[in-house]
Amino acid sequence: MRQESLELKSDSMIAEEESFWQGVKDCIPTLLGYLSIGFAAGVVEKTSGLSIAEIALMSLLLYAGSGQFIAAGMIAASNPVSAIIFTIFFINIRHLLLSAALSPYFRHLSPWKNMTVGALLTDETFGVSINHLQNKRHASYKWMLGLNITAYLNWFMANIAGGYFGKWIPDPEKYGLDFAMAGMFIGLLVLQILSQKKYFVDILVAVSAVIIVIVVSFFASGSTGVMTAVILATTIGMVIERWK
Repeated sequence: MRQESLELKSDSMIAEEESFWQGVKDCIPTLLGYLSIGFAAGVVEKTSGLSIAEIALMSLLLYAGSGQFIAAGMIAASNPVSAIIFTIFFINIRHLLLSAALSPYFRHLSPWKNMTVGALLTDETFGVSINHLQNKRHASYKWMLGLNITAYLNWFMANIAGGYFGKWIPDPEKYGLDFAMAGMFIGLLVLQILSQKKYFVDILVAVSAVIIVIVVSFFASGSTGVMTAVILATTIGMVIERWK
């Protein structure tokens, strides 16, 4: 028990040594993705009729790439507010899983600090942090804050830039800007597959997701097919991993 206590104390001290600025530095490799996707989001939001102030508020309060792209499209299509909120909620519900996966590393923090970490967590900062925290028991709050705030501010600035220059790009679909978010996630998926070298499981999950989307889309909407595919494909991957 004493040795385990010393190990925990040592891990906590190591975590605290990681500074805010180290978190900022570790976020730098993801900034190009934030800038390009955020700019595309700003352009799409501008062409959907939002003002610069509204784009700024959306990027600060919603802070979700996929959610903002979909919100812009639904606003342009004059969908009701309730439908927009409902759709964004289910699209971003994955953040509950991301936060749950990181929560064991932040058990030594207060509830308020845990909420701060979770509120600014994104797919990219989750990827950076989960790789950074391998073989560790505790995470540094200052490091995580540096990582999250850097991503948050860059996303905000990219949205504003896209909103400002978007008035000169009346047809973003012509340049594929509406596909920017999907393209980024495809790139992240490929990099993750190559780094983990679990080709069979990853490819099987991806193929299963595609098949499920196609099948469900015959009976329900495309968004329902995507959500169903996410749940079933991840379940398939988890079952295969446990059997192995």
